[in-house]
Amino acid sequence: MHMRSNGTKRSPLKVLLIGSGGREHAMAVALCKSPLLNQLLIAPGNAGMAPLGENVPVPVDDIPGIVSLARERNVDLVIVGPEAPLADGLADALKAIGIPVFGPTRSAARIESSKSWAKRLMARHGIPTAGFATFQSIRESMSHIDTLPEGPVVVKADGLAAGKGVIIAESRREASDAVAEMIRGQMFGDAGSTVVIEEYMEGPEVSVFAFVDGRTVSNEVSACDYKRAYDGDSGPNTGGMGAYTPPEFWTPELAARIRAEILEPTAAAMDAEGASFTGILYAGLMLTESGPRVIEFNCRFGDPEAQVVLSRLGTDLLEIASAAANGKLNELDVRWNDQAAVCVVMASGGYPGPYETGKLISGLSGVSDPVEVFHAGTATGEDETTLSAGGRVLDIVARGSDVTEARSSVYDAVMAITFEGAEFRTDIAARAVGSQAL
Repeated sequence: MHMRSNGTKRSPLKVLLIGSGGREHAMAVALCKSPLLNQLLIAPGNAGMAPLGENVPVPVDDIPGIVSLARERNVDLVIVGPEAPLADGLADALKAIGIPVFGPTRSAARIESSKSWAKRLMARHGIPTAGFATFQSIRESMSHIDTLPEGPVVVKADGLAAGKGVIIAESRREASDAVAEMIRGQMFGDAGSTVVIEEYMEGPEVSVFAFVDGRTVSNEVSACDYKRAYDGDSGPNTGGMGAYTPPEFWTPELAARIRAEILEPTAAAMDAEGASFTGILYAGLMLTESGPRVIEFNCRFGDPEAQVVLSRLGTDLLEIASAAANGKLNELDVRWNDQAAVCVVMASGGYPGPYETGKLISGLSGVSDPVEVFHAGTATGEDETTLSAGGRVLDIVARGSDVTEARSSVYDAVMAITFEGAEFRTDIAARAVGSQAL
């Protein structure tokens, strides 16, 4: 891509990418397409990422270790995939030694790490969201629940819970039980010591992503994801079982409204309150009868939404990350193409409950364009074989001119890849194409 005279570094960059999942594999593939890339270090990476750069065995939660690695290897830019190190202050520690970071500071990461902080921010700035109250006491929580109308109630753990800290209770009794489990039973550990009780919203859900550097918000892109383990949105919540883009209901008018009412006001609000946001702002929205409302914000790419939306990114990801980290995003024109993409997650049998690993994966060598495989939880076995090594094992992604074409391609690929006990949903993007599960 032709570089504009925009103040970002023109010389090749040594980049450190933090993470080890399918999201980071997709980010690594995108980064490797950049003519700006000199060398890619990945901490800790996984088997699928090994051909793309140098995997360095530093865990994502080892903040001092990551800082030391970045300093010792003279890294020009750090790009952070997961939310936990951002909430723990990784960006702050790197900035303190002069290394640019694509990812928010600890203060800005509260948009995800503290649901109560995010809700209060929205309330102060008139950003549309569900009515809410926060509590640390079981008794006060239950008293509040008793004042609510009978019907579904949403109970959320305040802190990080790997995308699983939300319970939609079907009744006030279930809501009270959920609060007790979170606060007393430590269902989500310390993340649930404070709970957020919200009104139940109805409508289609959509994930919207934009690059942000302080007050500049790039063009946005949208996707729909699937959190439940089984077809028909049944079973327990997971980290994500699939995604597709674009949503069948997405229009330029809806995009403009979300930008004007949610994305730009949120970036401006955070900047005004001294928590200026740099990185990917992820708005999880409910399209209610009264308009789009925020379910929650995240401070990073979704997983597996990143795997589909990055396939539509028409601008150099490394150029974007460098510009954002250096406060120059306003000088870039971020573009997304109008192609479609569908992702199906192949998981270990039993996920998100107990599962076995070390299963031999076959069929990967037969994958070809327009299908890509991103490794979410794999390891390299003897004779360079690929083994399962996590709950979510592989993210199979196909591109197409529309969702129907992409969906057909992705399921053809899924059927050709096997490992013992593999589980996957058969209804990803079915609603977008007006069909049933396979």
